[in-house]
Amino acid sequence: MKSENIFIIVPTYNEAAVIQETLQPLIDGGYSVVVVDDGSTDETYAKIKQMPVHIIRHIINLGQGAALQTGMEYALSRGADIIVHFDADGQHDHHNIGHLLRPILEKRVDVALGSRFLNKEHARQIPLAKRSLLRLATLFTILVSNISLTDTHNGFRAFSRNAAEKIKINENRMAHASEILHQIAKKKLSYTEVPIQVLYTEYAKNKGQSISNSINILIDFLLGRFLR
Repeated sequence: MKSENIFIIVPTYNEAAVIQETLQPLIDGGYSVVVVDDGSTDETYAKIKQMPVHIIRHIINLGQGAALQTGMEYALSRGADIIVHFDADGQHDHHNIGHLLRPILEKRVDVALGSRFLNKEHARQIPLAKRSLLRLATLFTILVSNISLTDTHNGFRAFSRNAAEKIKINENRMAHASEILHQIAKKKLSYTEVPIQVLYTEYAKNKGQSISNSINILIDFLLGRFLR
């Protein structure tokens, strides 16, 4: 498969400080990079328009789920064979993209999901409070969505074209992570987890989700699932 048929979707909101550093390794890898600028009010757009990437702009901030859906629809319209979700804040290690792609390229699964917990050393690098919250979120998702995983709120994931065409993200904001897993289970898409490392830089930690906001995310997911 040609690397340009692999589309990397990067939802972006006010990431001017790190966006070029995040995108350059993806460009160097020969991938088709789609940056969805989700209503940024800083210099994000000025930074990305200098780079050889596909750019889509939301006039207002709609949320990461909405940005991912926009990016996926665009990538499919451009003939993507595989779609990868990749965070803009520098937390995801581009060296792990090949690990996510392999089980899809080998046609073993439809979806490859990154996990911070399959490698004990990587798991120890997660701040303790966040590690505990992630464990609870994983248990919650297993109970609600009937999908067995070790890391349910990891935004580093890859989809075959077949899977991407079946996933429709309705949760505009952060509850989309749980929604995606629920759809994978409901639509009986084959999946596997792949060990990846998340880089907890000071910048990324400062922009991370608070515990109270994480609770709100779970509530949003439940309301979206049972009221829709």
